[in-house]
Amino acid sequence: MQLSEMPEPLAADIGANVLARLRQMHLEAIPRNYEVIYEALSGANPALVDAIAALGPTPGQDGFDRMADRTLGRGRGERMIESAHASMSVKLDEILRVLKSERSSRERYGEILDVTSQGLRARSHFSQDCLQQVATVMSSVTDTALDSTRRVASTMQDKSAELEAVKAELEQYKKLSETDALTSLPNRRAFDRAMKGVYANHREAMFGALILADIDRFKPVNDKHGHPIGDRILQIVASLFKASMSTNVTVARTGGEEFGLIVTGMSEKAVADLAEEIRSAVEQTPFVNARTGADYGPITVSFGICMASEAKGPDELYRKADRALYASKNGGRNRVTSHSALKDGKLTKGWKLYSSE
Repeated sequence: MQLSEMPEPLAADIGANVLARLRQMHLEAIPRNYEVIYEALSGANPALVDAIAALGPTPGQDGFDRMADRTLGRGRGERMIESAHASMSVKLDEILRVLKSERSSRERYGEILDVTSQGLRARSHFSQDCLQQVATVMSSVTDTALDSTRRVASTMQDKSAELEAVKAELEQYKKLSETDALTSLPNRRAFDRAMKGVYANHREAMFGALILADIDRFKPVNDKHGHPIGDRILQIVASLFKASMSTNVTVARTGGEEFGLIVTGMSEKAVADLAEEIRSAVEQTPFVNARTGADYGPITVSFGICMASEAKGPDELYRKADRALYASKNGGRNRVTSHSALKDGKLTKGWKLYSSE
C-alpha cells in the first residue's frame, strides 16, 4: 500500500505506524527519517505525501534525503547538524588527548622531582660538581616541562578557536533546520518548540494566544495553475504574515498552506484585530503576474483563535484554535473566529499535530 493511499492513523498509534512505514521502505529509524514520515502520516502536508509516494517502495537513503531536501528543505540541515556534531566530537577528543598528554608530562616531571629530592635527602655531603650536575639536570627538566606547557597552551588556544568555529557552524545549521525553505518563516519544528513555551510562566499563559490560519481553497489553485504558481502565492502570503512579526508575535509555516501565530502579551481583542488585519491584507493583495497579466486570485485566508487562558496546555490550545479555524471554514471562509465565541464545542477537523484524542 502506498503512503498516499493510507488512512490517517490515530495519534496514539502514529509512532508505531512511522516505524512500520520506515521498515517497509527499508529506511533506518534515524531522527530525520522519522520526522519526515511522521509529518506525512499527520496529514498536514499533502505535498509531502505525494512526494514520498512518487519515490516508490524502496527509495534508498540518498533518494529519500533528496526528496526531503526538495519538499521540506530539512534533510540537508539535519545532515549538516549531524556533521557539525561529529566535528565537535572530534575536536573535543583532540583536546582530551592534549590534556592527557600534558598530565602524563606533569606526572613524569613530578616523579623526577621526587627522585631527586629523595636522593638529596639521602646524602650527607655533596661536592660542588655533584650539585652543579643536579642543578643542570633539573634546569633542563624544568625547561622541558615549561616548553611542554607552552605548547599545550598554544595547542589548546588553537583547538578552542576551532571548537568555537564548529559551535558557530552548528548554531547556523540549527537555525537552518528550523526554517522553512520556501517562505523563510520558522517551520513546524520551531513552532512545536515555541508552543511548549506558551505555558512556561503564568503571565504568558494569561496573556498569550494561538492563531491558526489556512489559505482557502488552495488545492484548486495548485491544480489549475501548477505548483510553481502555488509556491509563489505561498511566498506572498507568508510575506504578509511576516510583516506582523514582532517581539510578541511568532509566525511559522506549520505545513502546506497552513500557518501558526503564537502571540504573547495581548488581549483577546488585540489578537482578533491582528488576525483581521492580516486577513484583510491578504484579501486586498493582487495575485497577478505583472508580465503576463494572469490573475491567480482571489486568495483569502481563514483564521481560528484561542487564548491560552482557555486551555490547560499546548495540546488543548491547539485543538481549540483548530475548532475555531474549522468554524471559519464552515462559516464561509475568509473570516476570523475566536474559540470563545463558539457555541458548538464539537467542531473539529481532527488535526493531528497536537491531537491526543
